[in-house]
Amino acid sequence: QNPNLGMAWSADRVTLGVKGMTCGSCVQSIEGRIGALPGVFHIQVSLEQSNATVTFDHTRQSPESLAEAIEDVGFECSLTNATSAPVQTETKVFSTAGCSTDSIQQARCVLAQTEGVLETQESADHRGLAVTSVPSLVSVERLVDVMSCLVPDAHEGPSSRSSSGVEAVKMRIEGMVCLSCTTTIEGKIGKLKGIEKIKVSLESQEAAVLYLPCVITVDKIVNQIEVAGFKAIVKSKPRQLKLSASEVERLLSAHKQEEKVSEPCTDSSITTVFQVTGMHCKSCVVNIQDNISKLPGVSSVVVSLENRQATIQHNPKQASVVELQKAIEALPPGDFKAILPASPEPGFLQPLVSVAEIHIEGMTCGSCVQSIEGMISQKKGVRSALVSLASHQGTFEYDPLVTTTEELRAAVEDMGFDAFLPVLSHPKMKILSNLDAEPATNTISKCFIQIGGMTCASCVANIERNLKNEHGVHSVLVALMAGKAEVRYSPSIIDPQRIAEFIRELGFTAAVMEDCDGSDGTLELVVRGMTCASCVHKIESNLMKQKGILYASVALATNKAHIRYDPEVTGPRDVIRWIENLGFTASLVKKDRPGSHLDHSREIRQWKRSFLISLFFCVPVMGMMIYMIIVDHQIDTSHHHNATAEDREKYHSTMFLEKQLLPGLSIMNLISFLFCVPVQFIGGRYFYGQAYKAVKHRTANMDVLIVLATTIAFTYSVVILLVAMVEGAKVNPITFFDTPPMLFVFISLGRWLEQIAKSKTSEALSKLMSLQATEATVVTLNDDMSVLSEEQVDVELVQRGDVVKVVPGGKFPVDGRVIEGHSMADESLITGEAMPVTKKPGSTVIAGSINQNGSLLIKATHVGTDTTLSQIVKLVEEAQTSKAPIQQFADKISGYFVPFIVGVSFLTLVAWILIGFVNFPLVEKYFPGYDKSISEAEAVIRFAFQASITVLCIACPCSLGLATPTAVMVGTGVGAQNGILIKGGEPLEMAHKIQSVVFDKTGTITYGAPKVVQVKMLAEGNRMSRSKLLAIVGTAENNSEHPLGAAITKYCKQELATESLGTCTDFQAVPGCGIRCLVSNTEHLLKRDDSDSEENQCNAVLIQISDTSSDHPLIMDPQLLSESVVQTSSFTVLIGNREWMRRNALQVRAEVDEAMTEHEKRGHTAVLVAVDNELCAMVAIADTVKPEAELAVHTLTAMGLEVVLMTGDNSKTARAIAAQVGIRKVFAEVLPSHKVAKVEQLQLEGKRVAMVGDGVNDSPALAMADVGIAIGMGTDVAIEAADVVLIRNDLLDVVGSIDLSKKTVKRIRINFVFALIYNLVGIPIAAGVFMPVGLVLQPWMGSAAMAASSVSVVLSSLLLKCYTKPSAEKLERRLGEVRRHGSLSEVSVHIGMGELRRPSPKLSLLDRFVNYS
Repeated sequence: QNPNLGMAWSADRVTLGVKGMTCGSCVQSIEGRIGALPGVFHIQVSLEQSNATVTFDHTRQSPESLAEAIEDVGFECSLTNATSAPVQTETKVFSTAGCSTDSIQQARCVLAQTEGVLETQESADHRGLAVTSVPSLVSVERLVDVMSCLVPDAHEGPSSRSSSGVEAVKMRIEGMVCLSCTTTIEGKIGKLKGIEKIKVSLESQEAAVLYLPCVITVDKIVNQIEVAGFKAIVKSKPRQLKLSASEVERLLSAHKQEEKVSEPCTDSSITTVFQVTGMHCKSCVVNIQDNISKLPGVSSVVVSLENRQATIQHNPKQASVVELQKAIEALPPGDFKAILPASPEPGFLQPLVSVAEIHIEGMTCGSCVQSIEGMISQKKGVRSALVSLASHQGTFEYDPLVTTTEELRAAVEDMGFDAFLPVLSHPKMKILSNLDAEPATNTISKCFIQIGGMTCASCVANIERNLKNEHGVHSVLVALMAGKAEVRYSPSIIDPQRIAEFIRELGFTAAVMEDCDGSDGTLELVVRGMTCASCVHKIESNLMKQKGILYASVALATNKAHIRYDPEVTGPRDVIRWIENLGFTASLVKKDRPGSHLDHSREIRQWKRSFLISLFFCVPVMGMMIYMIIVDHQIDTSHHHNATAEDREKYHSTMFLEKQLLPGLSIMNLISFLFCVPVQFIGGRYFYGQAYKAVKHRTANMDVLIVLATTIAFTYSVVILLVAMVEGAKVNPITFFDTPPMLFVFISLGRWLEQIAKSKTSEALSKLMSLQATEATVVTLNDDMSVLSEEQVDVELVQRGDVVKVVPGGKFPVDGRVIEGHSMADESLITGEAMPVTKKPGSTVIAGSINQNGSLLIKATHVGTDTTLSQIVKLVEEAQTSKAPIQQFADKISGYFVPFIVGVSFLTLVAWILIGFVNFPLVEKYFPGYDKSISEAEAVIRFAFQASITVLCIACPCSLGLATPTAVMVGTGVGAQNGILIKGGEPLEMAHKIQSVVFDKTGTITYGAPKVVQVKMLAEGNRMSRSKLLAIVGTAENNSEHPLGAAITKYCKQELATESLGTCTDFQAVPGCGIRCLVSNTEHLLKRDDSDSEENQCNAVLIQISDTSSDHPLIMDPQLLSESVVQTSSFTVLIGNREWMRRNALQVRAEVDEAMTEHEKRGHTAVLVAVDNELCAMVAIADTVKPEAELAVHTLTAMGLEVVLMTGDNSKTARAIAAQVGIRKVFAEVLPSHKVAKVEQLQLEGKRVAMVGDGVNDSPALAMADVGIAIGMGTDVAIEAADVVLIRNDLLDVVGSIDLSKKTVKRIRINFVFALIYNLVGIPIAAGVFMPVGLVLQPWMGSAAMAASSVSVVLSSLLLKCYTKPSAEKLERRLGEVRRHGSLSEVSVHIGMGELRRPSPKLSLLDRFVNYS
C-alpha cells in the first residue's frame, strides 16, 4: 500500500478568543458543538488561554460564522487579531486492489471519524482511496494504521480487523433536550474501556462512536447510553465478531479427545464452577457459552457476568475440568482466565468462604476506609473487604485454605491501625452467593445536598438519572423549588462529598447540607380514649416496636402524642392506623395556618378602638374650643378690635362655661379635664408603648413627638389648674386640654386605615394554601398494576411512596411522578405559562396544578411542606417578613423636630429665668394674673415655665401628624377611582423612588391566552377555499380541551361570523402531537360565508338570486353544485405538529418547514392542518402582546427607569416579545424562587425595584420587591401579595401609579411646609421674642394656630382630588418621535439564575424589517 502524493486541498486555521468558560464542561460543549458543524475539520479549545483554534474549510465557514456559532453556545467570542491562515494539506492514495466493498466502506467510515482527515474519495482509476489530510493533525503512520484493516477478500476472516482495528458506529439518540444532555452522554460513554472517541450532536440528535470491538460491543454502548437515560438506535452496524474455522479447530484441538462418540452416561455428569476474569460485556458471555457448549461432553454452560462465574455441566470422562479451563483460556481475544474451583468433587457447586469480623480503631475518614479495603482485598485468598467507619468494624470474606483471620488482623495493623479479633471468633462458614454482593441494607445512609443552577424539570431528571447510575447510590430525590436533593447511599462505597462532586460534574453547584432536619418527620396527634397511665404505656411501647418510629411520647393530660418517624419507612397514616388498632381514636392536630405572624387583626382592632374612644371624647372638647374662638372674635368685633384685657375678663366671667365652680376651676376646664383623661390614658396607651421602645433605641419618631406633646400639655394643664385652685385665682388659667384628643383622633384614624391595608397582604398566604387540594384518593395496587382498593384520605396523611389517583379536572394533591395514564396538566399556577403540559408515565407533576383530560396514577415524591406549592408559600412568607418597612417621611422630620423643640423650650426657660432675675418689672408687666402674694423668685420661675411649656404645646405636631395620613388617604382614594388600588402609605411613598421595573411576561406584557396570528394556505384555492378550510378546522377543534384548540375555534367562529359549527366524530387526541377526527355538516357555514367572499365573487349574483327564490327549479346554487358530492361525505382531519404529520405518513415540504421555523423563532406555535391526507394549511398561534405594552415600556424608559423582562418561558419567545415592546434586558427560564433572588439581586445593587406580575409564580417576587404591582385579571394570590393592584388590566396604569406617587409625595411635602410654617411663626411668639413689640401669645392664638394649620393641611391634601391620570394620547405626544422598535440583536437574554448571557442571533436588516414591519 504505497501512499502516493496527490493534489493539495484548501483548509484554513484561525484562533478565536473565547470568554466566559469556567470549567472542562464548557470546553467540551464548545468542542462538541463547533466540531459538529459542516466544514469544521478540527477544533481545540484551551481553557487557560481562553481561546479556540479551529481548522476549517473556508468555502463553507468563515471566522465570523464560527464566532457566531460559539456565541450561540452561550460564550462571548472576539474576532480581534483573529486572522485565518491557510493550512498545508496533502492527498495520499492507498491501493485497494482486491479489497471487499465492505472493508473499503469500513475504512472510509473510520477515516471520516479520524481527526485531521478532510475527505476520502475513490481515485480516478477506481483502484485506490484518495485520502486528503492535514499533516499537522494526523500522521502518515496513523493513516497507514487505519488503512491496514483493508485486506484482500481471499483472506477475509476475523483477522481482517487488526488487533488495533478501530470501528465506527453511528447512532440516533432520542430524548436529548439541552447541552447538558450531550455532555452527559459524551462524558459517560467516553469513560468506558475500549471507546476511542465519541461526538454527540444535539441538532441532528446523533452520536458517532469510535470503539475497539475486541474490548466493547455496540450493544454495550447502546445499553450504557440507555442507562444514562436516553434511547439509542444504531444506524450503521459493524460486522459481528465471527470465529474462523481454523480458530474453532484450535479450540477443539485443546481437548485431545480419543473417543469421538459421546457416551450417554448422563448419571456421571458433574457441575463445575469456574471463576472467570477478563469478561467485559454480554458478547464475552455469549462467546464463552457458544464455543464451550460445542465441546463434546458439555451438556450446559451458564455464564454470569455479574458474578464472573461459568457454571458448566459436563461428563468428566469426555471433558475434564483442566481441559475446560484450557478451552476457556484459549478463546479469543485470549484475555480470559479461568480459575479452578477449590475442590473439584461433584456436588460442590460453590467454593467455601469464611467471614471474619475485625474491630478496627484509629480510622478518621473515608480515605482510611478506602485504603484498608484496597490493601486487604488485594491479599491472596481475600474475596471481599467491607469496612464501616461508623461502627469501626471490618467484614472480610476469605478462603480459609489460603489465609487466616490472624493474618488479616496483622495486615490491618501493619497499615498503622489497631485491629482486634472478637472473642470466640469462630469463622462463620457460608456459601458465597449472589446476595452478598450487595452490602446489608442497614448500612444505607442518607444525606441532603443543596443544588444551585437547576432551571427546569429536565435538570432534575438529568441529576436523578445520572446519580442513580453511580455505584453505591440507592435512590435520589430532587426538589426543584427547594433546590435540594435527598440521596440514599452506601457509605462503604461512596460518601456525600463524592456525590456532590458528581453533581458538580454535571454542571450544577452542589454543597452537602450538614445538619438537615428534613430527615425526620414529626407528627402531633390527638389521641382519644385513654383513661390511665397504662394506656399511655401501651401506645408508646407498641409504637416504638414498629419499624420507622424513632421516638414516641404520649401525654395523658393533654391527650396528645408527639411522634418522630422516618418518612422513608412509614408515615402519619400508618401511625394513626396502629393507634386505632390498639382501640383508641387518633386524629391530626389542626395546626394554625402558616403566616400567623402576618396577621394584623389584633392591630386593626386596637387602632379602631383607640380611634373610637378618642373621637367620642374629642367632639365635646373641640366644640367648646370652637365656641371660645367664636366668642373671642365677637368681643373683638363689638369693641372694634381694641378690646382690653379687662373687657375680655369681664366678658368671660359672665359666660356659663367660664363660671367658677371652685375658686380657679371653671366649668369648661373641668369638663375638658374629664374628657381628656380617658383619651390620654386609654386612647393613647399604644402610643406610649411605641414611644418607649423608640426612646429605648435612641431614636425619636412620630410617636415620641406625639407622646411628648400630649403628656406635657396634659401635665402642664393639670398642674396649672391645681395651682390656680390652691391660690383661688380669679382669672381662669389657660389650659391645653384640647390638644391630646385632637391629636389622637387623627393619628389613630391614620394608623387604623394603614393596618387595614397591610392586613390584605397576609391574606395572600391563606389564598395560596387554599390552592392545595384538601383530600387525596390513595389506591393500593396489585402486582399487575390493577387497583385493589381506593380510600379518600386527608392530604396531610399522604405518605411518600403512596400511589394517588387523580381524576380529570382534579387537583394534584402532592408532587409526584406519573406511573400510569396519559393527560395534560395546567401548571400555569407554578410556571405562569398558559399552555398545558403533557403528562405520561415518568413525568413529574406539581401539587396544586390541575389535571385536564385523563385519569392518572401518580407516586408521591414530595408531601407536606416539601411540595412546590408549600415552597412558594414559604417564599412569600419570607419575602413579607424580611422586607424592611420604609422609614416614613413624617418619622424622619420628627427625628429632627423633637430635639429641636425640646431645645427651644429649654432655652426659653433658661432665658426667662435670667431675664427675670435681671429685670423683674418686665416679667411683672407681662405675667397675666400675677399675684402679689408670692415671692419674686417664684413668680419668675413660674413665668419661665409657663413660657417654655407654651412653646412645647404650640409646637404640637398635630398638623405634622396629619400631613402624611390625609394625603395618603386622598391619594389612595384618587388611585382607586382611576383603577389603581394602593394598599397603604408605604407603597405610595415608595413608588416615586423606583429605579427598576421588572415585568413578568405571560399575562402581564402579553394576554396570557393564545390567539391565531396567521393562517397560511398550502393547498390551491380551487381545491380548498379559505372559508371551507376554516369551517372544517373550527369544527375539528371544537371538541379539543387544549388552549390552542380553543384559540383556533374562536378564530374560525369570528372569521365565519357564526356561533354554530359542523359535526365532529371519531375524535382522538394524542397529547404532545395533535388530533384526528371526521368532520361533516359544514356546508351551511360555507353557503352563508362564501356569498360575500372574494374567492367566489363570480358566484355572488347567482347565490343572491337563489337566496331570494330558492324554490325556483331552474336557478341552482353553483356552490351547492360544486359541493354536491361533499354533502354526503365527510373529511378526515389531522391537526398537529410535524411529528403528527410524519406519523400519519404525510411529507412536510421544506418551505413549509421553513415557515414554521420562522414562526417558532418568534416564539409562536405553528400547527399543520391536513384534510383527507393532503396538507392544506399552517396555522400560527401566539400569546399576543397587549397593545399598550410598548407605550408603557417606552414611557418608563423615558422616565429614566431600567425595564427588565423576567419569565419562566423559553428564551426564544422571551426575546421576541422583549424586542416587540422595546425591552433590552431579559431573564428567561426563571423559577419562582429565582424571581425572588433576581429582585433581591437588583436590590443589592442599590436599586429600588418594582415588580409587575399576575401569577402565583410571581407572588414571592411581588412580596419581595419594594413595590409589587399586580394585574387585576391575575390570580388572587398575586393580588394579595402585591402593594398596588391595577384593576383595569392596563399597563399604562403602571406609569399612572408611579406618577400618582410622585404627586402624592409632593403634596405630603407641601403639607409639611404648611404644618411647619405655623410652628415656626408661633414658637417665637410663645417664647416671648416679640414681647417688646407688644405681641404676646394669647390663649386663643395657640388654639387658632393649631386649628388653622390642621385645616390648611387637610385642604392641601384635598387638592389631590384634582389629579388626572396621564392618558395614552398625552404620553404619545410627550414621547414624540423618540420611540422606535427594538430589534432582536439588542436584547440580551440571561438564562435562569446564572449570569450566562445568551446573545442575540444576528439578524440581517431584511430579517429585522420582515419580523417587525
